[in-house]
Amino acid sequence: MELTLQPPAESLVTAPATPPRPLRLPVAVALAVLAGAALLLSLPPYGQWWLAPVGVAGFAAAAHRRRLRGGAGIGFIAGLVLFVPLLDWTRLAAGWLPWMLLSFAQAGIFALLGLASAWASPLLDRRRWLWPPLAGLLWVSQEALRDRAPFGGFPWGRLAFSQGDAPALRLAAYGGAPLVTFAVAAAGGALVALAWRRSISWPAAGFLVAAAALIAGPAAVPVAHPGSTGKLVAIVQGNVPRLGLDFNEQRRAVLDNHVNATIQLAAQVADGKARRPDLVVWPENSSDIDPLRNPDAAQEITAAANDIGAPILVGTVLRTDKPSDIQNAGILWRPGTGPDLSQEYVKRHPVPFAEYMPLRPIARLVTDKVDLVQNMLKGDHPGVIRTGPAVLGDVICFEVAYDGIVRDTVTGGAQLLTVQTNNATFDNAEAEQQLAMVRLRAVEHGRDSLMVSTVGVSGFVGTDGNVHGATGFNTPAVVLRDMRLGGPTTLATRLGQWPEWTGVALTVVALAGVLPLRRRRTTIDEAARKAEER
Repeated sequence: MELTLQPPAESLVTAPATPPRPLRLPVAVALAVLAGAALLLSLPPYGQWWLAPVGVAGFAAAAHRRRLRGGAGIGFIAGLVLFVPLLDWTRLAAGWLPWMLLSFAQAGIFALLGLASAWASPLLDRRRWLWPPLAGLLWVSQEALRDRAPFGGFPWGRLAFSQGDAPALRLAAYGGAPLVTFAVAAAGGALVALAWRRSISWPAAGFLVAAAALIAGPAAVPVAHPGSTGKLVAIVQGNVPRLGLDFNEQRRAVLDNHVNATIQLAAQVADGKARRPDLVVWPENSSDIDPLRNPDAAQEITAAANDIGAPILVGTVLRTDKPSDIQNAGILWRPGTGPDLSQEYVKRHPVPFAEYMPLRPIARLVTDKVDLVQNMLKGDHPGVIRTGPAVLGDVICFEVAYDGIVRDTVTGGAQLLTVQTNNATFDNAEAEQQLAMVRLRAVEHGRDSLMVSTVGVSGFVGTDGNVHGATGFNTPAVVLRDMRLGGPTTLATRLGQWPEWTGVALTVVALAGVLPLRRRRTTIDEAARKAEER
């Protein structure tokens, strides 16, 4: 009798498929470094905007299929490579410790982006076509968080701010900075989906077409045209005797520089060498001497306004009855009548740790230098200033980075956007980064815009995002330009925060939808481990 031996039943069970693996760790770390570098170079002062989607693609590839802790590490590395050099200008004013703390805080939020990218890997492996939209949603959500936390947020380094010379900038008129960021990140998602394929196929061709459409397609999108009524506006960049923190010790000299430059312009007008402006705009801190409390400063500004024969928007620091409390303000100074206190804007978003000190008692345990920071009081209304010739939407310095603060002025009736800033404690790179934000705001709200700085860069921006009359850095300058008032309300202005909140909500839904897939992958991993043990 012939015996047939049967293998054990469990040997007939098909071994589970090996789960897909991430890139090798050294490769992923190198890719994270390159991604952070690409994002850095896409932003001013480098301005290689086309590197932004490349950086997003590298980031996504490095984090894909990693464990959550590994994804967070990838994000943190890329964030440090981006933010440490990007925010180097903060070191000039505050030293190395605040610079490092801010850079590490921003990189920490990038770590969450890396974690979310790793979490979403099972979904992307099953539905590769989701890579572009999901990349866009993750980056929009990451920026929404950085714009608000901690201590009111710090939106520097947004993808949208890298696109000043790119076709994608035009999308700002339809969905603001979040839509621009979405398009750039989605293009990066399409690039990584294309690179992850092992062969040329129709899906690969689709990803290539999608990337090209997202990068170049917005060039065909129309932007808003300004109104037909024009006013001649002068910006005065008076400069400071010395750059650095001690510019505050030169308050009278800085005020004199702006007064004298305005009086010289008035002399040119009288000689027929220049047209008389309808409005003059001075920068933030152009009068750090409170002109409402100091008669000498008031007299100087009044003389300048009377000579030029036009209202001047003066950037000043107002003292209060409490010596430690101040206000950063823009005040309209009219010829003949002086300050118009009904047309005053007080900065609504002071910078934490620079213009006010959060958690002061705790911070004092670390260093007594916290008491060098005064308490800058917040304003309570948008910067809508009715000058007579035009209605200005005024924001001060870093406020231009915050979507809602700028939009509030336009919905309040602003016909022109003005950004008063003081870059004397920073450098040319920071000034160019701010100007990139002004370019986006001009397109976003369909308003002619300007930025005026104590030391530069100052300039005018049209509703197409193009810069006109840009000044140099650390030099005095006076520039005049005809600016068009008002114009149609853009879709971005009407929608407000809805595009961003929609993106955040869809991100939450997508990440929640990954949970069943991750549970299944955990089951497969466990089965594979047991099979290897047998």
